[in-house]
Amino acid sequence: MKVTKAVIPAAGLGTRFLPVTKAMPKEMLPIIDTPAIHYVVKEAIDSGLDDIIIITGRGKRAVEDYFDESPELEMHLRSSKKDDLLHLVSDIASMANIHYIRQKSPKGLPDAILAAEKHIGAEPFAVLLGDDIIVSQTPCTTQLLQVFDKYQSSVIAVQDVPREKIDRYGAVTATRVPDPSHELYLVDHIVEKPRPQEAPSTLAAIGRYIFTPEMLEAMKHTKPGVNNELQIADSLNILSKSQKVYACAFKGRRYDVGDKLGYVQAIIDFALEKPELRDGILSHMKTR
Repeated sequence: MKVTKAVIPAAGLGTRFLPVTKAMPKEMLPIIDTPAIHYVVKEAIDSGLDDIIIITGRGKRAVEDYFDESPELEMHLRSSKKDDLLHLVSDIASMANIHYIRQKSPKGLPDAILAAEKHIGAEPFAVLLGDDIIVSQTPCTTQLLQVFDKYQSSVIAVQDVPREKIDRYGAVTATRVPDPSHELYLVDHIVEKPRPQEAPSTLAAIGRYIFTPEMLEAMKHTKPGVNNELQIADSLNILSKSQKVYACAFKGRRYDVGDKLGYVQAIIDFALEKPELRDGILSHMKTR
């Protein structure tokens, strides 16, 4: 099975970033001058996934506008001979073949993914969450695809987190699998957002997945769980009863931009990578 499609859920309400998300989709919050969702779409493209479905909701029109053509702006840049900016803007519109499907109301991640069922069909597919920006030499999604190509089974990205933070994630119980290329595990069970003292492990599932088509059926049988929402961890537990599910400890640096501290950390680190900002940022930080 070959993976060509990526689903990017972007229908959440963004309550952790109110009041700004009252008027702006959280996926459009900028990392310096580039919205978070741009980095997620680029990761999918860099991993060879050129058929992208973004799940949107009410008030998310800015996401569609960002990846659309902007004739008036391009005309202005062209007449002003600002060729660098013109290429920057026009390249965004031609990044990938992007489709948009609206989720009527946020009921949890499985419900958002199921909105794309007709487009996915009977093919394996990737899911990339917009809350996670991952910087790595080999894109995180590519690392998961390498595992999928070898084992032809669903794969989730995981990382070890401090125990006091495990209540933000699905805690994965898994058995190490000998593999020469990846730190790989066979998933036994996932507990969604456990209390730190009750968590079965500190191996946390984060927002990158490759799913076999059977995952769609598992999501249909998922009952409301934590916060009375459908949880992807519960869907994976259903799937793991009938087929193997792997967990890959990816190589790279992850920024949780759905968290205020993670968002600020991403801005600082990305700014330090820009030569025109680095010295000014370092100088400012020394004065604090």
